[in-house]
Amino acid sequence: MESIVEQMHIFFEPRSVAVVGASRRIMKAGHVIFKNFVDNKRRGIFRGELYPINPHEKTILGYTCHSSITEIDEKIELVVIVVPAKVVPQVMKESAAKGVKAAVIISAGFSEVGNHDLEEQVKTIAKNAGIRVLGPNCLGVYDSQTGVDMLFLPETKILTTGDEVVGTPRPMSGHIAIVTQSGAFGVAALDYLTGKQLGISKFVSFGNKCDVDEPEMFSYLLQDERTRVILFYAESIDAGREFMEVAKEVTQRKPIVALKSGKTEAGARAAVSHTGAIAGSDKIYDSVFMQVGILRARDMEEFFDMGKALAFQPPAAGKNVAVITDAGGPGIMAVDECVARGLNVQKLSDETIQKFEELKREGKIPPFSTNLNPVDLTGSATSEMFEYGTKILLEDSEIHGIIVLGMHHLPALQEDFVDRVANLAKNHTKPVVACDIGETEMALHIRSRFDKLRVPAYFSPEDAARAMVALVNYGLYLKKCGRFEQYLTTFFQNL
Repeated sequence: MESIVEQMHIFFEPRSVAVVGASRRIMKAGHVIFKNFVDNKRRGIFRGELYPINPHEKTILGYTCHSSITEIDEKIELVVIVVPAKVVPQVMKESAAKGVKAAVIISAGFSEVGNHDLEEQVKTIAKNAGIRVLGPNCLGVYDSQTGVDMLFLPETKILTTGDEVVGTPRPMSGHIAIVTQSGAFGVAALDYLTGKQLGISKFVSFGNKCDVDEPEMFSYLLQDERTRVILFYAESIDAGREFMEVAKEVTQRKPIVALKSGKTEAGARAAVSHTGAIAGSDKIYDSVFMQVGILRARDMEEFFDMGKALAFQPPAAGKNVAVITDAGGPGIMAVDECVARGLNVQKLSDETIQKFEELKREGKIPPFSTNLNPVDLTGSATSEMFEYGTKILLEDSEIHGIIVLGMHHLPALQEDFVDRVANLAKNHTKPVVACDIGETEMALHIRSRFDKLRVPAYFSPEDAARAMVALVNYGLYLKKCGRFEQYLTTFFQNL
């Protein structure tokens, strides 16, 4: 028998794909999905064979159309089903006869609307034929490198350097995998990551999870070299014991960040109607996530902030954090959030304080700057001052992580402070996160430069502090498991 990893691999890199329900009508999901594959095929990204299935069409986008999958002479590994729910069982029977290995059922109209018998029928056909099924009622799969793209995102107008063009934006290739039960949330996540210029490795939407579920997908992503962080949106987890066993194995090698909705009674009720699954007690999920090392995000913003931090920076070896800033107020805000979340922002060691005092005597930092923690370089701070100060903090063995708060609008600070800080960070194993407050073009530019240099940058001091909390908590978990040093070695080898 094929291993779970081999079975899941077909969803992301099939040698042949049939789209049942492919259409010439441009606003139909079947057209959009088939066109995604065709476009990627013409670009040389998707390398498998393509077959449109529609009994009412002769050709679609230059490809000969077949009335049934059984008419195709060649082998079909993956079938993407985009037809009305009532037709899906027949399509599955034909897929079974054809020897298809995997199916993605985009179609809705199953258990999420109370149509449990129909979903069970599909499940039985698939199980008897050995077909692995993703869905139904899902968005499917997107792989940033293999050209597999089942996202039903109609073409939209995009402004590019002032010119209006038509296209469907996708995130660039990167190291964050998105695993989601909600297709709509998944689309929003992809849009967000595209806008933030954060790359992803893979995207998968489960929908109703009649077959493939989280443990199997996590097992696959554990072996995926391009995936370093897994962002997991959940409304329910059904295979509880198996989930815990697999998640515990994965988190010792790759971080998983979870955003679990349905926390309230009303939210849980909505989750049931959304996917037809039971949401379960939120306190149980808190306990499970803690036991297996999954980091839980409180909201969507924190979800992505944590993912970025874990993708860019190594975990922290302990709870002691230092803050260096050119603005006293934001520095205090970062300290307050760190302490509220369980981190230590202690007075710096006598040795480190003396190093800062020496900088004052040499005229390298303002004589009125404070050096207790946070280190406040004041509004007179220059790029060189941030470099001197950050270097001292990185060399302090009692400090495990550093938050750099640089306000671009202060007159003495030049934007090369980004490069100076990032160059220091890349030569140390301690995590560094940054913050520049503002939404002007310059603020966005500064944060973007930090991100491109693998120092995660955030809009607010609190966001930066919460990102550091994720790095600390994951580091403490790895230490508890005895995996910290191994993880660090792998992390820096893969940079």
